[in-house]
Amino acid sequence: MAEQPRKRPNGLPPAMVQVVAELSRLPGVGDKSASRMALSLLARPREEVLALAEALLEMKERVSLCQQCYGLSEGPRCVVCQNSLREHSLLCVVEGPADLLAIERTRSYNGLYHVLHGALSPLDGVGPDHLRLNELVARLTAPAAAVREVIVATGATVAGEATALYVARLLKPLGIKTTRLARGLPAGADLDYSDAATLVSALAGRRDL
Repeated sequence: MAEQPRKRPNGLPPAMVQVVAELSRLPGVGDKSASRMALSLLARPREEVLALAEALLEMKERVSLCQQCYGLSEGPRCVVCQNSLREHSLLCVVEGPADLLAIERTRSYNGLYHVLHGALSPLDGVGPDHLRLNELVARLTAPAAAVREVIVATGATVAGEATALYVARLLKPLGIKTTRLARGLPAGADLDYSDAATLVSALAGRRDL
């Protein structure tokens, strides 16, 4: 059965209906929240709306992926990878940029990152070739590699657990210590929705895979 188009709020001018339609494409934003956002934007001064539009365009044009960790960056390497004070012997593997930011907010981890940009999910057609796994192995086997421990910080979901086990098997021949975040994370939860205290506990209590 073909997917039914989402109904838009009645009573809005066509231009606002279009704004609501675009805003509701964002994750976690429904029609009601999108309508409130549109009404708020309409009430703001023209200069503020233009500033928001320009900021969005600038972000889209300037932000890309770091060539080392595949996190977000405005240049070849992100601020984390460029920081010589970070612990280069620790590498934290996460599913997405939002998870990297969640761990950074805890201020309890000082190593580097590797962003996979997804998790294994065969039912959704996401296999190993869709993730940055080959780049991870290449990074760990490079002549200048200094990583002594890889922390697998994928989510506590079915896909996250499957990805963690796959990474562990992938890295076992390399002889690098591989650990997993402790069960401070609730089952079925994404890192981006976890509070700082939970993440601190999970990082501190990581275990061998």
